[in-house]
Amino acid sequence: MTITNNKKNFAFESVTPDGDVAFVQYRWLKGAMVIMQTYVPQPYRNAGIGSALMKYVMENTREQGLKIKPYCPYSRKWLANHTEYSYLLE
Repeated sequence: MTITNNKKNFAFESVTPDGDVAFVQYRWLKGAMVIMQTYVPQPYRNAGIGSALMKYVMENTREQGLKIKPYCPYSRKWLANHTEYSYLLE
């Protein structure tokens, strides 16, 4: 699975085999990355794509020395289940 940071659209994206785009949309607020929305096309939900996107976002954020503000429900739930990234929360 290839994930890219589409800085123009403020989204980490992955294209599904059908050509649809799964993404984590973000914004910036006082130097922190705010996770606004996570979207995975219906046929690919529960296939691990959302989780893979979130892990990529967390690793990218960690590497850049940034903090996360999870506004979207999926990101909050994912972070609650992956406490190894809790130090990234602002």
